[in-house]
Amino acid sequence: MIEIILFTLLGLLLGSFLNVVIIRIPNDESVIFTSSHCVHCKESLKAWHNVPLLSWVFLRGKCSFCKAKISIQYPLIELLSALIFFSLANKYGVSIPLVFIGLSFLMLLALAVIDFKYKMIPDSINLLAIFFAIIGAWSISGVFLNFQNALLFAGGFTLLRFSLSYFLTSSAHKTIKKTQTSWTKNYHTYPFIEAMGEGDIMVAATMGALLGTELTLVAIFLSALLALPIMLSLRNKSAEEQRVPFVPFLALATFIVYINDTPIMQYIEANY
Repeated sequence: MIEIILFTLLGLLLGSFLNVVIIRIPNDESVIFTSSHCVHCKESLKAWHNVPLLSWVFLRGKCSFCKAKISIQYPLIELLSALIFFSLANKYGVSIPLVFIGLSFLMLLALAVIDFKYKMIPDSINLLAIFFAIIGAWSISGVFLNFQNALLFAGGFTLLRFSLSYFLTSSAHKTIKKTQTSWTKNYHTYPFIEAMGEGDIMVAATMGALLGTELTLVAIFLSALLALPIMLSLRNKSAEEQRVPFVPFLALATFIVYINDTPIMQYIEANY
C-alpha cells in the first residue's frame, strides 16, 4: 500500500510539471530554463506557491502577488495525473516499466488538453508519448513488439488519412464542378480536405504500443462512441464549430481500455 501511495504522489508531482508543459509548449517557451511565474503579472513563484493541489487551495485560486484568478486547470491536471498513477499501480503493482507507461499516459493527457484548448498537437510531446509507450515493456522482446505495433497503427492511420482525404476532396471537386463556368473551368476552386491530422497518426502509434493490436481496435471504436454525442450536438453548427478535437477521446479511450484490458480480452476470446 505504501508503494501505491508513493507512486500516486509521484504522479501528483509530475502533474504539476505537466501544467508547465501544457502552458508553455504551445507558446514555444522553454519548460526548463524559465522559473515558474504567474501568467498575469510574471512574478516568480515561491516554493510554497508550487505545492501540488494544496497551494491552489490555500491561495484560494488566486495569485499571491496580483490576486488574478488561477485557472482550475492546474489542480485538475495534478489530480488527474495522480489518479492515472494510482490506477496503474493499483492494477499492476509498482515497477520501473510502469513509470514509463504512466509517463506515456501523462503525455497523452497533455496532448488532449492542448488539442482541446488550442486545436494543435505538438510533435515533441507526441514523440515522447510514443517513446515512453515503447520502452514501457517488461522485456526486450516486449519493446520490439511495442515498436512493431506502433508502426502498424501509424501506417494504418496514414493509409486511412490518405483514403478519406482523397474521398472528401473528390466529393468537393464534383460538387464545385457543377457550378463551374467557361471562365473558371481551368482554375482549381476547391480545397484539398484533410480527413485527419498527422498528430492523430502519432497518437495511434502510442495506442498501438500501449495496447497491442486487438485492444487498440477496441479503443479506436470506443473513442468514436465517446465522441459521437458531441458530434451530434454540433451537427447544426458552422463548419468551424463542428471541428471537434479528437485526441481527448483517443486518450480517454486508451486509458479505459488499458485499465480494463483483462475483461475486454476475455470477452473477445469468448466471442470471436
